[in-house]
Amino acid sequence: MYDPDSAMLRGFLAGLAAHLEPDGEGWLLLSDFAEHLGLRTRAELEGWIDAAGLKVLGRSDIRPRHPRAADAADPLHAARQAEVTSLWRLGAK
Repeated sequence: MYDPDSAMLRGFLAGLAAHLEPDGEGWLLLSDFAEHLGLRTRAELEGWIDAAGLKVLGRSDIRPRHPRAADAADPLHAARQAEVTSLWRLGAK
């Protein structure tokens, strides 16, 4: 999904802490595909997490297994091949 200026992502992060119970977790399933396309950086993502009063409790990563990741004819092949999808476990600071 295309998220211009990461507006939806930033909005989710900015409002998450207010919805968490004490010691609660918010889970974010996010691909780093946008990072490989130059649409955002990992440092920006980490900055948004921090600015939202959140901390990373854990992260699990997986590489894509879909056919397009292996299709060298795909114009986005390099980004798809490098892509990692992560489950970010976030908690309030």
